[in-house]
Amino acid sequence: MYKIGIDVGGTNTDAIILDENSNLVHSVKSPTSLDIKTGIETALRNLLQESNIDKTKITHAMLGTTQCTNAIVERKKLAKVGVIRLGYPATASVLPYTAWPKDMVEKLSGNYALVHGGYEYDGQLLGELDEGEIQTLLENWRDQVESIAIVGVFSSIKNDQEFRVRNLIQDIYGEEFPVSCSSLIGSVGLIERENATILNAALCKVIETTTTGFVHALEGEGIFNAKVYLCQNDGTLMSIDYAKQFPILTIACGPTNSIRGASYLAKIKDTMVLDVGGTTSDIGVLQDGFPRESSVAVEVGDIRTNFRMPDIISVGLGGGSIVRVNNGEITVGPDSVGYKIAEEALVFGGNTLTTTDIAVRLGLADVGDRSLVAHIDEAFAKEAQVEISSLIEQAIDKMKTSSEDVQLVLVGGGSIIVPDTLRGVSNIVKFENGTVANAIGASIAQISGQYEQIYIYSREPREISLKDAQEKAVKQAVLAGALSETIELVEVEETPLAYHPENATRLKVKVVGKMG
Repeated sequence: MYKIGIDVGGTNTDAIILDENSNLVHSVKSPTSLDIKTGIETALRNLLQESNIDKTKITHAMLGTTQCTNAIVERKKLAKVGVIRLGYPATASVLPYTAWPKDMVEKLSGNYALVHGGYEYDGQLLGELDEGEIQTLLENWRDQVESIAIVGVFSSIKNDQEFRVRNLIQDIYGEEFPVSCSSLIGSVGLIERENATILNAALCKVIETTTTGFVHALEGEGIFNAKVYLCQNDGTLMSIDYAKQFPILTIACGPTNSIRGASYLAKIKDTMVLDVGGTTSDIGVLQDGFPRESSVAVEVGDIRTNFRMPDIISVGLGGGSIVRVNNGEITVGPDSVGYKIAEEALVFGGNTLTTTDIAVRLGLADVGDRSLVAHIDEAFAKEAQVEISSLIEQAIDKMKTSSEDVQLVLVGGGSIIVPDTLRGVSNIVKFENGTVANAIGASIAQISGQYEQIYIYSREPREISLKDAQEKAVKQAVLAGALSETIELVEVEETPLAYHPENATRLKVKVVGKMG
């Protein structure tokens, strides 16, 4: 039995095969294509041809993709979204799409409506839901929107109104119509949660194209019976159907794949990980085997959100980063030759000086033709290396929670540019297969389920609240494709809300299980 893992990066698309014992059978790298799809197909084809395995024994296929991230950043392939906010007139002072980039609002059509409904911060009713009002709105929006985001005031405490509106939409538009409920996506904070829900709704067409394309790519290579999963940004997997409900959870899954792959290779559950690609370097932290989650609001495509995101710092530094001299000062990146490194870097016969050329000149790496960089002055190369090291060291310092030196696990195809010693780092751990840690992370991942809600312990004791949250997290994991008998609790986070008079607590529960 075999598992295939594919991870799409900015420079390369990596593909690997693992056997039933999670041992690496074969791996390939292929340049990431502009349309993403071609790069995936090429990597998959090369992987199967070179490994020569029995395709009928491939049981699982996993994909980590940048498609949703790219769609938001590039403002392409997004659906027309209608936003229904339950909270009129209390929330009328700050309208949906406030502080959004103008071009993004135009892409999504900017349709929104404030209707009656919502709850107070303590769970008391703010306004009754008017189903007639919703039905009239939906008739007016018919054929104008392709997806709908439902956002209820304090739905993180009570979300029954959001679900009632979702049922109305599917009664009128059909069960297949994409609907996003904010209580299932974002955290506390109306505007940030609303923004995340709108983005999730906008990605429905992108995720449909992505999942269909991946399945067709597999079938094109004769793989028909494999169970297909997409990578989530917490280092776990989800089924295609679950991904279609929550496409926003694929954003930033690339770095988390690398972090999980690093943990697997190093057999370390708590450490810092540096993933160096061709264009960027991502730094994250492993806590008990999973990527540390960000505790602050995160901007996606210049839009402030508060849905689950990994705590990652990205630096414009990779193996293809261009090295220049401006007014006597050496600069590195942030621009890169990217997937054209094999054509444009000096060591491969090109004309562009890159960080890889510097590494080869100083003997840190053995790729390409070293004689092609012999003309580079050694003192200059050492100065450039100091700049490269400085960029990495500054990013590592930002991720630290103390002044002590940290252990660093180094992975990624561009990791050859990193020197053996760095300030603030006690030791650097490297692995033979670290260049495809991202695809390995995609392949060995489990299925997760997470649930977050505000509970008022004075009304519902902590034990009962915790049991309720865990049951709902388990339900999410099963929906995402986990086997129910394998699911276990891995994280409980409780945050008391100081402003609430009745001991209210934001309770977040995470469970993981094995894929079916």
